[in-house]
Amino acid sequence: MSDYDSRCPFGDQSQQAGRINKNDVLDEDLLMEQILENVNTTPIGQVLKKIASLPEVRGEKVLDVRRKLTEGHYDLNGRLDVALDKVLEDLTA
Repeated sequence: MSDYDSRCPFGDQSQQAGRINKNDVLDEDLLMEQILENVNTTPIGQVLKKIASLPEVRGEKVLDVRRKLTEGHYDLNGRLDVALDKVLEDLTA
């Protein structure tokens, strides 16, 4: 006779599905550890590091510049050249 339990219609399968395979967790941990170790040596890692070091966005300043642009009171060409120079300087440093 079978070991069928009417309270558990899927037999032992439902219990196994809920279990976490220890080897899978260890493999994921090892993979994450390798990614974190190499993040500073890869080009993408270096870009992410630079992005993370950028200052926070100042909302009031952004709104002020938008208002000035809309009103035509903002020297866009001069400020754009300065901003591009700073960005290029930061990227090549």
